[in-house]
Amino acid sequence: MQNLWNDQEAAQFTDDLALRVYTSRLLGKEKTLVLHGGGNTSVKIRTRNILGEEEDILYVKGSGWDLETIEAAGFSPVRLDHLVALAGLTELNDIQMVNELRTHMTLASAPTPSVEAILHAILPFKYVDHTHADAVVSITNTRDGLQRIREIYGEDMVIIPYVMPGFDLARICHEIYSRDATDKTIGMILMNHGIFSFGETAKIAYSRMIELVSRAENHLAAHQAWNLPRPAATDEAESLRVDIAGLRREASREAGFPLLLMTHRDDHCLGFAQRDDLKVISQQGPATPDHVIRTKRVPLLGRDIAAYSRQYQAYFDEYAPQARDPKTILDRAPRVILDPQLGLCALGRSAKDANIVADIYRQTMDTILRAERLGGYRALPAKDIFDVEYWDLEQAKLKKAGAPPLFAGEIALVTGAASGIGKACAGHLLKQGAAVLGIDIDPAIETLFDHPGFMGRVCDVTDTQGISDTVEACARKFGGLDMLILNAGIFPASRPIDSLDKAFWNKVFDINLDANLDLMRECHPLLRLAPKAGRVVIIGSKNIAAPGPGAAAYSASKAALNQLGRIAALEWAGDGIRINTVHPDAVFDTGIWSDDILQSRARHYGLSVEEYKTKNLLKTHITSHDVAELVVAMCGPLFEKTTGAQLPIDGGNERVI
Repeated sequence: MQNLWNDQEAAQFTDDLALRVYTSRLLGKEKTLVLHGGGNTSVKIRTRNILGEEEDILYVKGSGWDLETIEAAGFSPVRLDHLVALAGLTELNDIQMVNELRTHMTLASAPTPSVEAILHAILPFKYVDHTHADAVVSITNTRDGLQRIREIYGEDMVIIPYVMPGFDLARICHEIYSRDATDKTIGMILMNHGIFSFGETAKIAYSRMIELVSRAENHLAAHQAWNLPRPAATDEAESLRVDIAGLRREASREAGFPLLLMTHRDDHCLGFAQRDDLKVISQQGPATPDHVIRTKRVPLLGRDIAAYSRQYQAYFDEYAPQARDPKTILDRAPRVILDPQLGLCALGRSAKDANIVADIYRQTMDTILRAERLGGYRALPAKDIFDVEYWDLEQAKLKKAGAPPLFAGEIALVTGAASGIGKACAGHLLKQGAAVLGIDIDPAIETLFDHPGFMGRVCDVTDTQGISDTVEACARKFGGLDMLILNAGIFPASRPIDSLDKAFWNKVFDINLDANLDLMRECHPLLRLAPKAGRVVIIGSKNIAAPGPGAAAYSASKAALNQLGRIAALEWAGDGIRINTVHPDAVFDTGIWSDDILQSRARHYGLSVEEYKTKNLLKTHITSHDVAELVVAMCGPLFEKTTGAQLPIDGGNERVI
């Protein structure tokens, strides 16, 4: 493992806390050390309080911060003497412990300190680093892991048997460290959990972590268990969209809320899912107890969600204490599915959550494979895993969490999403928690939103095969489809009927009508499998009710699309799919309104451009965001009993009214 310490960079950090930030970020850069908030670091600093009194403060990583991006504000200042005194107690439940941590901080606005704050406090070193290094965890999760750890580290490390994180771990570490540490001790191994290093300077503590983890990596390399081969996997799949959407629907049903299901079908994932010994190596438990919160105890093998649910219920019933709170949150849906055709499927209420699940399980696969090369993978007993999964602190977090966003776990496809109404719809749906696939002919679509729940895809809506491929991509990326926003279209320059040629007419109909027929046909199998029923919103036009001269092709194509939507509402109601239409007018911040078109339409009515923009009854401007808010509402619970509706958003038009 490479030591990233740089003396010139470090010289820019002029105090102890700043150096703590610097080396924490160095650790966070290495994903084989920490992943998605894992690990924690601390520094002990003597400072003066508001009364001018000197006191020792432990600055420890706060909850919710990631080492890779942590700042000084991410460290919680806690009075050191109180933490050391707590370590001397014989018992303290974890809820009480967190209360003690929070009430003895010196800054009320700081994040909640790590639950391992007491453990950091009792170690007699200024800087303490803790990671979940893959190499160390791979070794501790083997049948002879303890013996191997002793051979690798000798007297340099104090070894702690597995104890669940929290007060008991701190107390036992205090006892064992006090008994076993010598002047040679530079670190500590927590079996099945991780590794600590420490030192009087940030550089020493960090460098020791790198050196200690490198020893574990070298041990694995010596046994051909570090650089794992990636054999090519069998992949003969063509269309998987319906299989994926059906699996997602069943998982969401067991969870009690919609979930994304994101498939990973690279050689690593498919190869692991196609192993002959998968039933043995994947069903023992996670690599560390920290992972069970995200991934559950074991993955589902195959696609039998109901069987997994029954097994999970039995697991819960076996290990749940009789006195457990009856309001305990019991979610029986898997978070990881391993299937020989689908590869690794990661489930979550958001793309961010599902990505974390996938990242963690990718590491778990490597840990399992390395441990197998050392003689066999062995995880913690199921009872220990259960205790972490249903830890009082984790349950308290879940109960305190606010209501999820409106469309958490749901998926929308928006056409013409690179600008105007389509872009606004995609943005509003993302804000409400949906994952969004946006398509457009503009290459800007690919980088339109820097958001884990957005995928932009260049696609011409008149390309039937391209549309089919796009729907397939949506299913493989997010798990299916819940909402379809048919927005893409063109509003060509004015052309009277007597000069309207067939090629012009066909082009407008291809984009405004035929493309939407293709989209609806391709998306229907997924919409009918949506966990909360599918929804389609069509972006219509005021011209349907009140056409204007010179817009025959546009008005006729939009009228035909409107009729298509009405018939779909009749045909698809049996599948629970609702189809509604919004009819905007005078939305001038869209791509179809060029300066030339605006001036042409204004001249036709004998108005200035500004007068033309506000010629509605309310004399108001209508924006893309106004339309998007109505579209989002039509996808939400307010319209859940409405289908076949047509709603204008035009500021009032006397011809329509």
